[in-house]
Amino acid sequence: MRRPMVAGNWKMNGTRASVAELVESLRMQVLPADIEIAVFPSAVHVSQVLDGVDGEHVAVGTQDCAAQNGFGALTGEVSAEQFADFGCKWVLVGHSERRLLLGETDEVVSRKFSAAQVGGLKPVLCLGETLEERRAGKTLEVVGRQLARVLDDRGVAAFESAVIAYEPVWAIGSGLTATPEQAQEVHAAIREQLSRHDGRIAEGVRLLYGGSVKAENAAELFAMADIDGGLVGGASLKADEFGAICRAAGN
Repeated sequence: MRRPMVAGNWKMNGTRASVAELVESLRMQVLPADIEIAVFPSAVHVSQVLDGVDGEHVAVGTQDCAAQNGFGALTGEVSAEQFADFGCKWVLVGHSERRLLLGETDEVVSRKFSAAQVGGLKPVLCLGETLEERRAGKTLEVVGRQLARVLDDRGVAAFESAVIAYEPVWAIGSGLTATPEQAQEVHAAIREQLSRHDGRIAEGVRLLYGGSVKAENAAELFAMADIDGGLVGGASLKADEFGAICRAAGN
């Protein structure tokens, strides 16, 4: 039985004051104990959030890490080891905003996935297609290619300590959401691709859906057989909304 997970990606949002308010509001939420919950603040707020959340119920991750491990002359980058030393447990890898806006290729994403695991973090590997790719009928081709690069480089065993998030690019921040059936189709294809390498690992990997997840659509999405929770964007900045999504996953 896969344990559901809800992850909140705060993106480039927050001040010290607003983050303190959000953390305090999260502490007031009644969160189900049978799901895994993680939040991903901006790097400058990681320490503040680690100090503020109840670590037993809410883990803290980072939104990115360097593709290089350890320590050295790499101005502006932060390694997985440094984030792990801080107390982070997770890292987002390959988010569409980094792929599309910052030019991260499948190769770079794979290197960051590897660096995360070597450095002591568990990666949440993000996969997804643009609206043009979906209209062209290339959704499964694109998602399959993105996953295949990591599988080729790291092997299927790496996914015993990783999570995959399917996030259609056209649904992120747009208010549009894939239907539960559309999301399930892609999740099933991801699991099937993994199963061609190892059926046991494929069955155990948690697959999250990301893309305008809200309290009102969460339960319907999470009811799908291969959707094990959500990667939540804007709604994770509202404690009541995020708490409702977590409770939907718990049900």
